[in-house]
Amino acid sequence: QVQVVESGGGSVQAGGSLRLSCSFSGGTFSRYAMGWFRQVPGKEREFVAAISWSGVTTNYADFVKGRFTISRDNGKNTVYLQMNSLKPEDTAVYYCAADPFIGVEAREYDYWGQGTQVTVSS
Repeated sequence: QVQVVESGGGSVQAGGSLRLSCSFSGGTFSRYAMGWFRQVPGKEREFVAAISWSGVTTNYADFVKGRFTISRDNGKNTVYLQMNSLKPEDTAVYYCAADPFIGVEAREYDYWGQGTQVTVSS
């Protein structure tokens, strides 16, 4: 069925930028809300951003507002997370997720990617 695959992670200096991509397959992309989550060792997986199937509605965690932007291209079956003004605290494995309904809780999403590492150095 549905599969999602993240890419674009890497290592950057604090204050730098990075764009993550998530490729979707196995379903009708325009019928799924998409979310980004992140997880660091010893911590719970936390919400970063989400976007509705139409792209009209977006939600952001407070710690990324004004710095990160989620977007989607339904023609390419791809969702993006543009990350600017990165901080060392942003270091984590970032996961892409898909679900018919938009949400801010990890438990609400049915399909998950393998994750991509983002490392921000000071």
